[in-house]
Amino acid sequence: MDRDRQREIARKGGRAAHARGTAHEFTSDEARAAGRKGGERVSANRDHMSRIGRLGGKHSAGRRAARASDSTASDSSATGAAPQSPAAQPSENGNGERAGS
Repeated sequence: MDRDRQREIARKGGRAAHARGTAHEFTSDEARAAGRKGGERVSANRDHMSRIGRLGGKHSAGRRAARASDSTASDSSATGAAPQSPAAQPSENGNGERAGS
């Protein structure tokens, strides 16, 4: 069965369950407990946590390096060094972060 047909059948079943009043809707307490359970399950996977921690560390280090190069660029302009052309400077990606960080 193709994916669209399966989704259509599932959608009809969900609507029918809501119409009969037999559909389960999470309360905020149930949702909180489910989220906690999922978080415990994910954090138990040490390889996964190691990978995402490493990515975060690389991102932080990249931002620190960019800030350090910005401060050295502004220090060199104070000493009379020639400014770099706009093409030589990394551009921001719209989120205030340098592209490639």
